[in-house]
Amino acid sequence: MGSRFFTAEHEALRERIRGFVRAELAPHVDEWEAREQFPREIFKRMGELGLLGLRYPEEYGGQGRDYFAAVVLSEELARCGIGGLPMAVAVHAEMATPPIFQFGTEEQKQRYLAPAIRGEKVACLGITEPNAGSDVAAIQTTARSDSQPIASKDGAGWVINGRKIFITNGIQADFITLLARTESAGTDLARTDKQKSYDGLSLFLVDKGTPGFEVARKVEKVGMRSSDTAELVFEDCRVPGDALLGQQGRGFHQIMWELQGERLIAAAGAVATAGHILELTVKYVGERQRSGGRLVLSQTAAHTLAEMATRIEAARQLTYATAWKFANNLYPVKEISMAKLIAARTAFWVADRALEIHGGDGCPKGHPIERFWRDTRLNRIAGGTDEIMLEIISRELELR
Repeated sequence: MGSRFFTAEHEALRERIRGFVRAELAPHVDEWEAREQFPREIFKRMGELGLLGLRYPEEYGGQGRDYFAAVVLSEELARCGIGGLPMAVAVHAEMATPPIFQFGTEEQKQRYLAPAIRGEKVACLGITEPNAGSDVAAIQTTARSDSQPIASKDGAGWVINGRKIFITNGIQADFITLLARTESAGTDLARTDKQKSYDGLSLFLVDKGTPGFEVARKVEKVGMRSSDTAELVFEDCRVPGDALLGQQGRGFHQIMWELQGERLIAAAGAVATAGHILELTVKYVGERQRSGGRLVLSQTAAHTLAEMATRIEAARQLTYATAWKFANNLYPVKEISMAKLIAARTAFWVADRALEIHGGDGCPKGHPIERFWRDTRLNRIAGGTDEIMLEIISRELELR
């Protein structure tokens, strides 16, 4: 690994996580894929091991480590053999809970962040809607001031209405970090798409079980099958005033801040997955040759493996360099978008080439390469599509 970025403590953490993955996760991935959900107890176990709060302060049950500790976790979870579980853990630890730490009150941190770090509460993040995916400004879920508010020391409550789709952990989550449109100056909740605005969005923390908050259905996916994904519905869902996370009307800025960390940790996981696929493919080629099989390591195959290694290393170094900036309180939006783009594309390209090299051996359902081929495709959609990353990069280049 890159010694520039990782200390002896990071490597000790890496070995500890790798041992956990090898002993407690990898042996069960076939079962979890078949069930289309891994057990909730995995969150509790990871909380016990201190893996869900690596970079949160000790006062909330965290480990007080740096950002590269989170990178190590993302890289090592990629070795478990499935994409769904690492993604679900990342949503919990690196997507749904960072806004609580960054923008939440002390009471919210104690009520949601601390138990999430312990693995006692599972979190999900509610942004995407049936008619609003990459375009966050187009969301239609609303939160209006409640004329019959729930008692709260922070004043009037809210009534939430809308739908969220493709929500990872949506089935088993205990609460959702939810983005909704609130009334604010200059914001018309009834405006058309052409009049849409980034103003008036706010974040909320909503508990599962709140009247009006329902899981509409489980979404079955082509990949990442071990993580549960849901459509969530809010119908006159009443929450107290202190459900508001951060400042009213600043939700877009808050979620854009969250998305930078989300995309960077996704890049780290994608690169690590690509590296693991390469390891499996090199091993497969070697075993076929040693066993006297008909696979011949032609110059074409050798060059493909070499290009895999080169693309992976290029993506890895960009991801590490960008993570260093992020860890040092910089906000490298262009580089984060580049890292997410190249990492996601590289992971899927490597999986596709690996499937080609494995031939028929890699195609049966449940084979590790077949599984990675399906799982890595989602990396180019979730957290911002390739096209959105290109749009951000071109904007940062001041082409317009």
